[in-house]
Amino acid sequence: MKLLMVEDNKSVSEMMSMFFQKEEWDVFFAYDGEQALEVFKKQPTDWDIITLDLNLPAKDGMEVAKEIRQISSVPIIMLTARDSESDQVLGLEYADEYVTKPFSPITLIARVKALYRRKKLNNDTEHQGVADNEFDIQTDHFRLNSRTREAYLNNKEIPDLTPKEFDLLKSLASKPRQVFSREQLLQQVWGYDYFGDERTVDAHIKKLRQKVEQVGPKVIQTVWGVGYKFDDSGVKD
Repeated sequence: MKLLMVEDNKSVSEMMSMFFQKEEWDVFFAYDGEQALEVFKKQPTDWDIITLDLNLPAKDGMEVAKEIRQISSVPIIMLTARDSESDQVLGLEYADEYVTKPFSPITLIARVKALYRRKKLNNDTEHQGVADNEFDIQTDHFRLNSRTREAYLNNKEIPDLTPKEFDLLKSLASKPRQVFSREQLLQQVWGYDYFGDERTVDAHIKKLRQKVEQVGPKVIQTVWGVGYKFDDSGVKD
């Protein structure tokens, strides 16, 4: 695995370096936002995972993530000392998940591994026969192509989906009208060994809904006390 860790606190970087070495990962450390972008843009396809501190000198983590998303869908874990729901939702606009500081190195390692395994699984699935012009999920009003990472509602493309938003939409739409609990979605989208909490699902659902509803009606629905479902049966042509 090749990992880019963007962290201005050198004590944190030095601590994590020991854990990364134990895993035998290829890791580069950047200490401000501008350095991170410079390093990433030299070889944007080489990186498997990015851990990105939200509060950085030169250019903050949100701006860094935004620029990376313009050219790459590489999985990003946002590291933040803030834990309010608004901060989480804001961070997850461009990142796949967040880890709140102070964090346990073992927890971060577990998150990285789970995200990396999920990335490999998605890549393997996408290369198992779904052509660029074919859709592996298709209803009367919705189409999704795992290979091209595109989704359409009423023939309009749902814009700017992050990797996790796409995976979440795929999980829900794969079984229309079935209700998924937050725990089930954590397991399916983040992996069985994901150690996050259910607010992660809620934050992603909120951002995903905003993007879906830019092109069509509300097809991702809340089932109170249970979870979420995808239902386009009531969509008009």
